Amino acid sequence: RGATSRVRPPDPMTNRTAAARYARALFDVSVQNRDLRRVEADLAGFADLIDGHETLSRVLLNPAIPTERKRAVVDALVGRLGDVIPPVAKLLRLLAERDRLGLLTEVLRAYHARLLDHLGIVEAQVTTAQPLTPERAAAIEHSLAQVSGRTVTMVTDIDPEILGGVVARLGTTVYDGSVAGHLERMRHHLLER
Repeated sequence: RGATSRVRPPDPMTNRTAAARYARALFDVSVQNRDLRRVEADLAGFADLIDGHETLSRVLLNPAIPTERKRAVVDALVGRLGDVIPPVAKLLRLLAERDRLGLLTEVLRAYHARLLDHLGIVEAQVTTAQPLTPERAAAIEHSLAQVSGRTVTMVTDIDPEILGGVVARLGTTVYDGSVAGHLERMRHHLLER
């Protein structure tokens, strides 16, 4: 029996794992004597450059284009930009050589998470039914900082379906203080009896 060859779509988990490895390597190389925020800014700038330019994106992310050509394009872009910090330039060349430039956004996300962790900052995703007043937002941020023991930066969303209250996500932990969540817990409790 002959083996059948199938092209499988890339596994998102494998991509995230690979991106996390690249991000960790970049961070480890940069942590000693680099401006970590500058590393992130350079990485983000290059990702934005690719995302914002259709032809460039088509060339760098197309698996049919030879990696040598991608490497040449990355070299030319890094040369033109001129002030890309060396570890970022090296990583971009490596991603081009390995035909992994499609991971760049995920590498940036993983690097950002590692940077925040290094700085003792945690991002909180806060959802409310209505926009928060600055005072209420500051109070929630302060409460989340006390719970986590870290500095908190908040990103807020509005979702009228929660009816009222707050749902806060800190990493993998969710604090559901919403009216909808409370009603659901009451309903579940009543059904158990």
